[in-house]
Amino acid sequence: MDKLNKNALRAGAVTAGTALMLLMSSPAFANAQDDGADPGPGLSVLQTLGLYLALPIVLFLVIAGLVIVTDKSRKTQG
Repeated sequence: MDKLNKNALRAGAVTAGTALMLLMSSPAFANAQDDGADPGPGLSVLQTLGLYLALPIVLFLVIAGLVIVTDKSRKTQG
């Protein structure tokens, strides 16, 4: 075996081992409430999409817009 195949085999073994350990430990991440926990109401589908999809896109566009507007290398030298 050449070095590339050994590295690929090693990477596959590490990935498979990690996945197996995560699957075996999944009951440890069960939804068990701690004493005194008072979880709030869940999010609706629209709230979830807004929080995890729309908000990051809007933030990305705002930051990209600020970078483009404040870019000094695009101004003509004069």
